[in-house]
Amino acid sequence: MRINIIQHTPNERPGSILDWAHDRGHDVYIYHPYQFGILPKVDETDMLVIMGGPMSVNDDIDWIEFERDIIKELAEKDVPIYGACFGAQQIAKTFGAKITTSTAKEVGWAPVYLRSERIPGIYNKLTAMHWHGEMFEIPKNGELLFSSDLVENQGFIIGDRIVGLQFHFELGTDEVREIVTNDNKYVAGSDLNQTNEDILSKPVPKENKQVMYAILDYIAK
Repeated sequence: MRINIIQHTPNERPGSILDWAHDRGHDVYIYHPYQFGILPKVDETDMLVIMGGPMSVNDDIDWIEFERDIIKELAEKDVPIYGACFGAQQIAKTFGAKITTSTAKEVGWAPVYLRSERIPGIYNKLTAMHWHGEMFEIPKNGELLFSSDLVENQGFIIGDRIVGLQFHFELGTDEVREIVTNDNKYVAGSDLNQTNEDILSKPVPKENKQVMYAILDYIAK
Protein backbone atom coordinates (compact mmCIF):
# COMPACT_ATOMS: atom_id res chain seq x y z
CA MET A 1 0.00 0.00 0.00
CA ARG A 2 1.24 3.49 -0.86
CA ILE A 3 0.79 5.88 2.06
CA ASN A 4 1.04 9.55 1.14
CA ILE A 5 1.85 11.83 4.05
CA ILE A 6 1.34 15.58 3.80
CA GLN A 7 3.69 17.39 6.18
CA HIS A 8 3.03 21.10 6.73
CA THR A 9 6.06 22.23 8.69
CA PRO A 10 9.53 20.75 9.24
CA ASN A 11 9.10 20.26 12.99
CA GLU A 12 5.84 18.24 12.94
CA ARG A 13 6.95 14.90 11.58
CA PRO A 14 4.99 11.62 11.29
CA GLY A 15 6.72 9.93 14.24
CA SER A 16 5.08 6.61 15.08
CA ILE A 17 2.89 6.83 11.97
CA LEU A 18 6.06 6.19 9.99
CA ASP A 19 6.96 3.31 12.34
CA TRP A 20 3.53 1.78 11.78
CA ALA A 21 3.82 2.07 8.00
CA HIS A 22 7.22 0.39 7.97
CA ASP A 23 6.14 -2.34 10.40
CA ARG A 24 3.15 -3.13 8.19
CA GLY A 25 5.29 -3.22 5.04
CA HIS A 26 3.81 -0.16 3.33
CA ASP A 27 5.55 2.35 1.05
CA VAL A 28 5.67 5.95 2.29
CA TYR A 29 5.90 9.19 0.31
CA ILE A 30 6.10 12.50 2.19
CA TYR A 31 4.98 15.78 0.60
CA HIS A 32 5.83 19.34 1.72
CA PRO A 33 3.34 21.66 -0.03
CA TYR A 34 4.27 24.72 2.07
CA GLN A 35 7.75 24.59 0.49
CA PHE A 36 7.41 22.88 -2.87
CA GLY A 37 3.72 23.31 -3.74
CA ILE A 38 3.34 19.63 -4.60
CA LEU A 39 0.45 17.47 -3.34
CA PRO A 40 -0.20 13.76 -3.82
CA LYS A 41 -2.31 12.54 -6.73
CA VAL A 42 -5.57 10.83 -5.91
CA ASP A 43 -4.86 7.84 -8.15
CA GLU A 44 -1.49 7.32 -6.44
CA THR A 45 -2.89 7.30 -2.89
CA ASP A 46 -3.92 4.14 -1.04
CA MET A 47 -3.97 5.97 2.30
CA LEU A 48 -3.61 9.66 3.16
CA VAL A 49 -2.09 11.09 6.34
CA ILE A 50 -2.37 14.84 6.95
CA MET A 51 -0.08 16.27 9.59
CA GLY A 52 -0.29 19.39 11.76
CA GLY A 53 1.05 22.85 11.03
CA PRO A 54 1.13 26.48 12.17
CA MET A 55 -1.19 27.75 9.43
CA SER A 56 -4.98 27.93 9.61
CA VAL A 57 -7.35 25.99 7.39
CA ASN A 58 -9.15 29.32 6.95
CA ASP A 59 -6.09 30.93 5.36
CA ASP A 60 -6.48 31.98 1.73
CA ILE A 61 -3.69 29.79 0.36
CA ASP A 62 -4.17 27.76 -2.82
CA TRP A 63 -2.59 24.52 -1.65
CA ILE A 64 -4.75 24.47 1.48
CA GLU A 65 -7.86 24.50 -0.68
CA PHE A 66 -6.39 21.97 -3.13
CA GLU A 67 -5.64 19.69 -0.20
CA ARG A 68 -9.33 19.65 0.74
CA ASP A 69 -10.21 18.74 -2.85
CA ILE A 70 -7.96 15.70 -2.51
CA ILE A 71 -9.55 14.75 0.81
CA LYS A 72 -13.01 14.95 -0.76
CA GLU A 73 -12.07 12.78 -3.74
CA LEU A 74 -10.36 10.17 -1.58
CA ALA A 75 -13.31 10.03 0.81
CA GLU A 76 -15.63 9.39 -2.13
CA LYS A 77 -13.36 6.49 -3.13
CA ASP A 78 -13.40 5.09 0.44
CA VAL A 79 -9.64 5.56 0.83
CA PRO A 80 -8.46 5.64 4.48
CA ILE A 81 -7.57 9.12 5.78
CA TYR A 82 -5.98 10.17 9.06
CA GLY A 83 -5.53 13.79 10.15
CA ALA A 84 -3.62 15.23 13.12
CA CYS A 85 -4.36 18.77 14.40
CA PHE A 86 -4.36 20.95 11.25
CA GLY A 87 -4.97 17.75 9.30
CA ALA A 88 -8.06 16.95 11.35
CA GLN A 89 -9.31 20.50 10.86
CA GLN A 90 -8.83 20.12 7.11
CA ILE A 91 -10.93 16.96 7.12
CA ALA A 92 -13.63 18.58 9.23
CA LYS A 93 -13.83 21.62 6.96
CA THR A 94 -13.97 19.39 3.88
CA PHE A 95 -17.14 17.86 5.35
CA GLY A 96 -18.73 21.24 6.07
CA ALA A 97 -17.74 21.77 9.70
CA LYS A 98 -16.57 25.17 10.98
CA ILE A 99 -13.05 25.78 12.26
CA THR A 100 -12.88 28.53 14.87
CA THR A 101 -10.63 29.93 17.57
CA SER A 102 -10.45 27.35 20.33
CA THR A 103 -12.29 27.85 23.60
CA ALA A 104 -8.90 27.19 25.21
CA LYS A 105 -5.32 27.40 24.00
CA GLU A 106 -4.04 23.92 24.69
CA VAL A 107 -0.26 23.64 24.46
CA GLY A 108 1.39 20.89 26.46
CA TRP A 109 0.46 17.53 27.96
CA ALA A 110 -3.15 16.92 29.00
CA PRO A 111 -5.54 13.98 29.31
CA VAL A 112 -8.01 12.99 26.62
CA TYR A 113 -11.04 10.77 27.17
CA LEU A 114 -12.48 8.19 24.80
CA ARG A 115 -16.07 8.95 23.74
CA SER A 116 -16.71 6.11 21.29
CA GLU A 117 -16.04 2.38 21.38
CA ARG A 118 -15.94 2.12 17.60
CA ILE A 119 -12.20 1.39 17.45
CA PRO A 120 -11.00 -1.51 19.63
CA GLY A 121 -7.79 -1.37 21.65
CA ILE A 122 -8.03 2.23 22.89
CA TYR A 123 -7.78 3.16 26.56
CA ASN A 124 -10.55 5.23 28.14
CA LYS A 125 -8.08 7.88 29.31
CA LEU A 126 -4.73 8.83 27.79
CA THR A 127 -2.27 11.69 28.07
CA ALA A 128 -1.54 13.40 24.76
CA MET A 129 0.46 16.33 23.46
CA HIS A 130 -1.68 19.34 22.52
CA TRP A 131 -0.41 22.19 20.35
CA HIS A 132 -3.31 24.17 18.94
CA GLY A 133 -5.20 27.44 19.10
CA GLU A 134 -8.13 26.53 16.82
CA MET A 135 -10.72 23.79 17.02
CA PHE A 136 -13.22 21.96 14.81
CA GLU A 137 -16.90 21.19 14.95
CA ILE A 138 -17.71 17.49 14.62
CA PRO A 139 -18.80 16.95 11.00
CA LYS A 140 -22.48 16.06 10.60
CA ASN A 141 -21.53 12.63 9.28
CA GLY A 142 -18.95 12.11 12.05
CA GLU A 143 -18.97 10.74 15.59
CA LEU A 144 -17.17 12.26 18.59
CA LEU A 145 -14.14 10.11 19.39
CA PHE A 146 -12.20 12.03 22.09
CA SER A 147 -12.66 14.99 24.43
CA SER A 148 -10.37 16.85 26.82
CA ASP A 149 -11.10 18.82 29.99
CA LEU A 150 -10.90 22.14 28.15
CA VAL A 151 -12.13 21.35 24.62
CA GLU A 152 -14.92 18.85 23.98
CA ASN A 153 -14.28 18.21 20.30
CA GLN A 154 -10.86 16.55 20.29
CA GLY A 155 -11.40 13.78 17.80
CA PHE A 156 -13.90 12.30 15.37
CA ILE A 157 -14.43 9.25 13.20
CA ILE A 158 -16.34 9.24 9.93
CA GLY A 159 -17.52 5.80 8.86
CA ASP A 160 -14.74 3.25 9.22
CA ARG A 161 -12.13 4.96 7.07
CA ILE A 162 -11.55 8.49 8.38
CA VAL A 163 -10.22 9.68 11.74
CA GLY A 164 -9.20 13.19 12.79
CA LEU A 165 -7.56 14.07 16.12
CA GLN A 166 -6.93 17.60 17.40
CA PHE A 167 -3.98 16.41 19.48
CA HIS A 168 -0.89 14.27 18.81
CA PHE A 169 -0.49 10.55 19.52
CA GLU A 170 2.22 10.20 16.87
CA LEU A 171 4.96 12.08 18.68
CA GLY A 172 7.95 10.32 20.18
CA THR A 173 10.61 11.88 22.38
CA ASP A 174 12.61 13.27 19.45
CA GLU A 175 9.53 14.80 17.84
CA VAL A 176 8.48 16.49 21.10
CA ARG A 177 11.96 17.94 21.49
CA GLU A 178 11.90 19.19 17.90
CA ILE A 179 8.55 20.95 18.32
CA VAL A 180 9.55 22.60 21.60
CA THR A 181 12.99 23.58 20.28
CA ASN A 182 11.58 25.33 17.23
CA ASP A 183 8.15 26.56 18.36
CA ASN A 184 8.77 27.24 22.04
CA LYS A 185 7.32 30.76 21.93
CA TYR A 186 3.87 29.28 21.21
CA VAL A 187 3.74 27.85 24.74
CA ALA A 188 3.19 31.34 26.19
CA GLY A 189 -0.43 31.90 27.19
CA SER A 190 -1.41 28.25 27.17
CA ASP A 191 -4.34 27.38 29.41
CA LEU A 192 -2.47 24.24 30.43
CA ASN A 193 0.01 26.45 32.32
CA GLN A 194 3.09 24.44 31.37
CA THR A 195 6.57 25.70 30.60
CA ASN A 196 8.81 24.33 27.87
CA GLU A 197 10.78 22.59 30.62
CA ASP A 198 7.58 21.01 31.95
CA ILE A 199 6.75 19.64 28.52
CA LEU A 200 10.22 18.27 27.87
CA SER A 201 10.54 16.64 31.28
CA LYS A 202 7.50 14.40 30.86
CA PRO A 203 8.19 11.03 29.21
CA VAL A 204 6.03 10.23 26.19
CA PRO A 205 3.44 7.67 27.35
CA LYS A 206 4.13 4.28 25.76
CA GLU A 207 0.38 3.80 25.30
CA ASN A 208 0.27 6.58 22.70
CA LYS A 209 2.16 4.57 20.11
CA GLN A 210 -0.04 1.54 20.78
CA VAL A 211 -3.18 3.60 20.25
CA MET A 212 -1.75 5.23 17.11
CA TYR A 213 -1.21 1.72 15.70
CA ALA A 214 -4.75 0.68 16.69
CA ILE A 215 -6.31 3.66 14.91
CA LEU A 216 -4.27 3.19 11.73
CA ASP A 217 -4.92 -0.56 11.67
CA TYR A 218 -8.64 0.12 11.98
CA ILE A 219 -8.97 2.57 9.10
CA ALA A 220 -6.56 0.64 6.86
CA LYS A 221 -8.21 -2.76 7.28
